[in-house]
Amino acid sequence: MKIKSSRLDTIAATLSQYPEENVPEIAFAGRSNVGKSSFINSVINRKNLARTSSKPGKTRTVNFYNINEEFRLVDLPGYGYASVSKSEKDNWAKIIETYLNNRNNLYEVILVVDIRHKPTANDIQMYKWILSFGFTGFVIANKLDKISKNKWKKNLETIAETLEVKDLDLIIPYSSEKKINLELVLKQIENIIEFGEGFD
Repeated sequence: MKIKSSRLDTIAATLSQYPEENVPEIAFAGRSNVGKSSFINSVINRKNLARTSSKPGKTRTVNFYNINEEFRLVDLPGYGYASVSKSEKDNWAKIIETYLNNRNNLYEVILVVDIRHKPTANDIQMYKWILSFGFTGFVIANKLDKISKNKWKKNLETIAETLEVKDLDLIIPYSSEKKINLELVLKQIENIIEFGEGFD
């Protein structure tokens, strides 16, 4: 797959602001500061299309990115940031749940985790949630360049064990900075779009 064009379609805080369900969507979920926006920028080869911040919890909306006028990558709000109020955490959860419950054109939801750390309780909850909606259970193990190669296998096994991922092929180690495994990610996105279940 080649990324020929990319643009921000919509920034939505409510269901009424979502774009039309006219193309497939692949959404990315993950805790605050795990690098979802950087991951999206890396995959589409744009530096700043997806908004990034050094301050965790920046993404408080559902951000829709149109790719090749053929599908969208969707950046969901980060979760699990300790320094926000319970009401704000609940609001983020509601935003994510509203999106998952109301998109007939949603082909896949992919969890993004930090390969350096054992998945958190929130990650486990999110992964179970993704599976409960009937999605495959793909995981992007981001920030691969931040650890030495001799730790890759052990850290991936820890992620698989913690999330109870049955098939290690579902976990893709990735580096947004160095674009390690970019072709693998693009191929997986292509497969999801081509072989997705289609619109309900």
